[in-house]
Amino acid sequence: MVTDLRSRLGRIVFERVAGADGPQKRDRIHRAPGERWFAEDRPIRTVHADSSMFIGGLRALLLQSLHPLAMAGVAGHSGYRGDPWGRLQRTSYFLAVTTFGVAEDAEAAVRRVRAIHRKVAGTAPDGTAYSAADPHLLKWVHLAEVDSFLWTYQRYGTAPLDAAGRDGYVADTARVARALGVVDPPETEAELGAQLAGYRSELRGTPEARSAARFVLLRPPLPAVARPPYAVLAATAVASLPAWARLPLRLPYLPLTEATVVRAAGVGVTRLLRWVSQPAPAAAA
Repeated sequence: MVTDLRSRLGRIVFERVAGADGPQKRDRIHRAPGERWFAEDRPIRTVHADSSMFIGGLRALLLQSLHPLAMAGVAGHSGYRGDPWGRLQRTSYFLAVTTFGVAEDAEAAVRRVRAIHRKVAGTAPDGTAYSAADPHLLKWVHLAEVDSFLWTYQRYGTAPLDAAGRDGYVADTARVARALGVVDPPETEAELGAQLAGYRSELRGTPEARSAARFVLLRPPLPAVARPPYAVLAATAVASLPAWARLPLRLPYLPLTEATVVRAAGVGVTRLLRWVSQPAPAAAA
């Protein structure tokens, strides 16, 4: 009965994240023969296979929204309100295929994303022109993702990386960033922190960013049964943000609660997601 429950919950979570054709994509990503971008022992595989990515993904979205031009592109072109699950599924596929898939599929995914980026351009509410293909904006999106995935893995992952592993993760992600058009992505954890700090003067909380945060955190289209665990993920993602990132988005800062209740809940929900995502044990012969 417990195994059946785990399988059922696992299918629900997987379909939300990967889409109806997720099983076919998963088989292709993991079973197709051919050279991969990353060997099996690389840190990027360790981090991107862990359930802490659920928290990291929410954290990355909140952090990315602080750049007004990046947020303008999302608000104007991504359709995240009308089809949030479709956007999640496209993002999760890109991460999976570039991390675990054969090189030709990873390269095809990068070409598709770059083609989309060339079409995403416009003018922000303050009159500033933007383009999703701008290497400067691409780098910001990359930095926010890498920092978020690494931070949440170190806090909630199964086996936190040592210093060499953290540098290795940042270096691995630089391989994907360069393919997307990012110029001079960070190769070490120290470079990641320095480059993030270099964007601080450009960041601010726009009405669009605060509206996106409210939608992502409070009003996602979810069935009632999924709302409590999602609320834990959302609270954990907010608690993982630095204080300087919360004030512009008008997000709360409750250090004592976050260090105790929220952290414990975050550990619990990532363990739950890890449990339901595991394949069921084979039946005894």
